Amino acid sequence: MKSENRQVFRHEWKYMITELEKDKIQRRLGLFLEKDKNVVNGEYCIRSLYFDDYWNSSYEDKVMGYFMRKKYRVRIYNFSDAKISLERKTKVDSYIYKESAPLTREEYEKILEGDYGFLENSPYNLCREFYVECICHMMRPRVIVDYEREPYVMNEGTVRITFDKHVRAAMGQDIFDPDLPVMEVIPPGQLVMEVKYTEFLPTILQEVLPPDHSNFMAISKYGLCYEKRAYLLDESGWCE
Repeated sequence: MKSENRQVFRHEWKYMITELEKDKIQRRLGLFLEKDKNVVNGEYCIRSLYFDDYWNSSYEDKVMGYFMRKKYRVRIYNFSDAKISLERKTKVDSYIYKESAPLTREEYEKILEGDYGFLENSPYNLCREFYVECICHMMRPRVIVDYEREPYVMNEGTVRITFDKHVRAAMGQDIFDPDLPVMEVIPPGQLVMEVKYTEFLPTILQEVLPPDHSNFMAISKYGLCYEKRAYLLDESGWCE
């Protein structure tokens, strides 16, 4: 069996902030953090196709605020098929951990066609568990989520702070099509700031965080995009 990501729980804090607040925080972060070296021109586009089961459990668990919940998605970057990942994000209170397994373009197309058989014999445990979800719980594609991410990192405490802007729901299921119609789900001039760390958050960074704790919330990009699509297309229930 191939090795998979070791399950490491991380803290995750999310804030809804304005562009003005982002500029102020960004100037201070530049003194302590570095831009992620994987980015080009300071940011990259993330596109994720989220899946949910017959009962919309991922969405409903979020709405109900359950202590433990999980989401499945296929994620790519900059509309490219160079790296395709099946991911599962598990959240326990304010802690998260992510698992991932690589997919080929052919395997992704099979999943869209409902051909899940190859997952059963995958060397990756995550793929095999996803197979069970698809067969037993009728896990199906639900909505595409797009946004541009500007990431900063700090080795101490394995800190990662990101700014996600232009969060939008895309129509269709071809995640490699950069021209899919999209719908913005966050008001103009606002964005999502995420703070993730494994060990500790240095005090000097705690002082940089937004002072208005009313902006500290459990924001779900999937939830926002699901609601937007369901409202506009009258998709209140499960569909084929």
